[in-house]
Amino acid sequence: MTGSFKDLKVYQFAFEAANTIFQISKRFPKEETYSLTDQIRRSSRSVCVNIGEGYRKRIYPKHFTTKMTDADGEAAETSIWLDFAYSCEYIGQDEFYFLQSKYQEIGKMLNSMANHPEKFTPKTK
Repeated sequence: MTGSFKDLKVYQFAFEAANTIFQISKRFPKEETYSLTDQIRRSSRSVCVNIGEGYRKRIYPKHFTTKMTDADGEAAETSIWLDFAYSCEYIGQDEFYFLQSKYQEIGKMLNSMANHPEKFTPKTK
């Protein structure tokens, strides 16, 4: 596999979800600025960052696997922050279920990547 990490479907899903969370989190109350708002933005963006870092070092399968599992952990953290946002009624049911299903799919993709790093190792000529 060649190209950029930006070509990966999982990166595109994660980037889209992080941007959606950013837009939604603009509506969160001011008292959440330094807690829920910052945390959910940070964790959702970290999914993308870990994918990019891992993909660039995919020549080292263990490093790649570690970064994909880190990304999966950040996706799980984001899912938990979404639980809090929904519980506090900062987001509606439709937004909540849409984003939770998105992060569930992202998690499945990351898990598959972590379990099969050889599919992403650059081919030598």
